[in-house]
Amino acid sequence: MKLITVSFVLLFISAAVLAHQPERMVRAEILVARNIEAVWNAWTTPEGIKAFFAPDCRVDLRVGGDYEIYFNPAGEKGQRGAEGTKILALQPQQMLAFTWNNPPHLPGVRWQYTSVVVRLERVSANETKVILSHTGWGEGDEWAKAFKYFDSAWRTQVLPYLKRSLETGPIDWNNPPRREASLP
Repeated sequence: MKLITVSFVLLFISAAVLAHQPERMVRAEILVARNIEAVWNAWTTPEGIKAFFAPDCRVDLRVGGDYEIYFNPAGEKGQRGAEGTKILALQPQQMLAFTWNNPPHLPGVRWQYTSVVVRLERVSANETKVILSHTGWGEGDEWAKAFKYFDSAWRTQVLPYLKRSLETGPIDWNNPPRREASLP
């Protein structure tokens, strides 16, 4: 009887520990040598987005508005990039939250949305810290691939391209730079 009781208690404790594992999250940050207004405009205007994020976009800067980023603007619907994505919350020059979907090469999770929060912190008059958090990951092989993909993309492309575009000029989408080394 004691063995059954001990086994049940261990099983219960294991289940409780697994149930309380922290949410998986991509978190990356970068310091940009520009004022907070310029960094905010990069994330929230079509001109800013096209300078660092992707060659085209559709942005309606309001809660519930579109925040679609087109990495392949000439592609057919469903193959252009972040399509159907919406702004969840915003605080001008402080925080932007939006839904995000998975890349077309992962069809099993393509249309399941995650969420991204971009926070801006004024470091000085001409320096801004950008902190990006991406959550809402499911379980399974395609979700693991999506997490790995975005953990790399935010750190080695999007945030470094933001920095580069604001400090040296817009990204040339006909000849984009190589991905950077991963951010911490």
